[in-house]
This record gives sequence, C-alpha cells and structure tokens, in this order.
Amino acid sequence: MKITVFTSNQPRHSAYISQLSKVADSVHVVMESNTVFPGKVRDFFDNSKVMQDYFANVVGSERRVFGGLSFTPHNVHVLALKAGDLNYLQRVDLHAALDADYYLVFGSSFIKGWLVEELVQNGAVNIHMGLSPYYRGSSCNFWAMHDNLPNFVGATVHKLSRGLDSGPILFHSRPKFHGQHGFDFTMEAVLTVQQKIVEEIASGKLLSRVGVDQKLDQQIRYSRNDEFTDRVAREYLDRNHSPDLLEELPEELPEELLGNSPDPELHS
Repeated sequence: MKITVFTSNQPRHSAYISQLSKVADSVHVVMESNTVFPGKVRDFFDNSKVMQDYFANVVGSERRVFGGLSFTPHNVHVLALKAGDLNYLQRVDLHAALDADYYLVFGSSFIKGWLVEELVQNGAVNIHMGLSPYYRGSSCNFWAMHDNLPNFVGATVHKLSRGLDSGPILFHSRPKFHGQHGFDFTMEAVLTVQQKIVEEIASGKLLSRVGVDQKLDQQIRYSRNDEFTDRVAREYLDRNHSPDLLEELPEELPEELLGNSPDPELHS
C-alpha cells in the first residue's frame, strides 16, 4: 500500500507520518516547513511576548502528547518545501507521489490549481482541526475554547474540495476529557483523529465511507489568521483553561451536530 500525504513539519505532523508508515509499504510526504519554535521565531505567527507565552503552552502540550522532533521512518520519502511553495509545483515535481492508494492532507497550505483537481479526482481526504460546519477557518479548536464551547473541540475528516474545509464529511472525532488542562485537551483532539484515520486505513473502511454534505448555514464561526491577535491570546491565557474549568464538559453534543455526522455516534 502506498500513501501520499501533504502536511507540515511540527511534531504532531511527524507523528502522523510515523503512524501512517506502520500500515503502509511506503509513504510519500510533501512537507511544508514553518519554524518549530513558534512564538520565539517570527514566522506564521508573531514573536511578541504574548505569543511566546501562548506558544510555550502549545509546544509543551505537543511534546507531552506527541513527543519531540523526530526523523522519519525508513519507508517514508520526504519532499521538503518552504511553506507557500506548494502551488508552484509542476506535475513532474510530484510524479513519484501521484500513484498512491490514499491521498491525505493534514496541515498543508491551501491547495489550488492542477494539484487540487488531481487530488479531488483521486478522493483525497483532509483533516480539519475543528468540528465543521460549526467551526471553519483557522485555529478552530482555539476559538471553540475561546467561545466557552469545549464540547465543540474536535476534528472533521472530509473529502478534499476546491473550497476551504467544505467537502463532504466522512466522520467527526472528539477527544475524551480526563481531567487534562485545556491546551492538552485540544492537542489530544489531534491525536484522536490521527489514530482513527490510521485504524480506518488498516481496516479498509476509509475508502468505503460515503460523505455527508456540510450544512454551512449552521456555522458558528469562520476564523481567520489575522483575528488571532496578541489581545485575544492574552485574554485566553488570563482565563486559564485549567481542568476544573472543563469539568462541566457535556458528554453529548447538541442534537443538531449529529445531523452533520455520518455516524450515529461521534468517534471519541
């Protein structure tokens, strides 16, 4: 089995690659690189004092859940790119990656042009970190926590589409709350959905799933990168999402959410 994945270079992305390598003969990775020291190094996000404080929490949670930086397994082949270069590639550049059994997307930049057409045609599957159609855009689980809706923290696995995070939903996934801090809770949402996808590839179930169209009129928030400011991050840190603040996390989601999921019960 051959898997091609479009992703990034943080520990959570490396962990996903490693998990996929255990169920595949080979994994071709198109990896877009950002700094692995967010907050400290000005890159996708600013390096202000507030962002340093915020991302110290994020990085700490990521290391606890996924471990640190790591090399790729022996059956993984990586094409490393600077973030933003993806849509300049030509077909010949990706020739070795374009005959896969599975095409997966997690944490890449917005894919356009001939490449998105190719991936859509081949049934590519995307992980959107957020429960879509309720939370769409960027940093969705942060905004669910910001909005005091921790029961909307999770992930959506959907067919890749030409629009952003708008393809038919295959399934939703939510992390279990077991007394962890808010940063760990949202990071475990990433682990939970990765594990579910690997299980579904190993069983052959993923390819047989039929997607459900998203009901975009039920959107709660569409977030943009420029909305995640120092002020917003500072307010969030000051609220301190400690375990005692999450104890009232509802066991079930609102009834209308189940209407957007192909499964009678959301995976968690």
